[in-house]
Amino acid sequence: MNERILIVEDEQELCMTLGDRLRSEGYAVDFAFDEKTGYEKIGESPFDLIILDIMLPMGSGLDLCARVRKSGIGTPVLFLTALGQTIEKVAGFKAGADDYVTKPFDTLELMARVEALLRRVPSRENLARSGDLYQFGSVTLDARRNKATHDGKTVTLTSREFQLLRYLAEHSGITISREELLEQVWGHIPGTLTRTVDMHIASIRQKIESNPKRPEIILTDPGMGYRFQA
Repeated sequence: MNERILIVEDEQELCMTLGDRLRSEGYAVDFAFDEKTGYEKIGESPFDLIILDIMLPMGSGLDLCARVRKSGIGTPVLFLTALGQTIEKVAGFKAGADDYVTKPFDTLELMARVEALLRRVPSRENLARSGDLYQFGSVTLDARRNKATHDGKTVTLTSREFQLLRYLAEHSGITISREELLEQVWGHIPGTLTRTVDMHIASIRQKIESNPKRPEIILTDPGMGYRFQA
């Protein structure tokens, strides 16, 4: 295990405690104590997971998450914050978060959520072996940095859209069923419907296809699933 986790949190004692626990589980951990430093570190080197507080010096964790997503970086984000109202959780997910845990938190539950998020994303070591860049037409998918570009411009994908596109790209030419995509990209989330896959595919096509109504990159095989055409 060599996944890299960035903790963006201004409570340094909490950072040290949580960092020690994550290191004991085999993760490499880095810290940022304000929004500005967090954004700089995310841009400088790839991480496999970002644990992010909302209330930060020099900015908001919500703003940081939104900036990360707008820059095309799809690294999973887990909010760890004292703000536990439903409206605050909704704001976190709308900003691009993949999970949301409120303080005080149960350490075992947090570790389980960290593991669940990391299971959905291939390790950087495996990506390096299989190739970091996928080029299809005018679109480039940088799996190492979780970033996509179209005609040289950043494509704003949500974390889930990036994971979905990457999974299809890694299985280029193979028809993948909706059920497999739900299993591999979403994990075991009760109540998630296959229609969810269709909606995400439609959104990705709007962003990367020259003509979303006549897709040339992500094709539909009726009754079977979706196929990535390199």
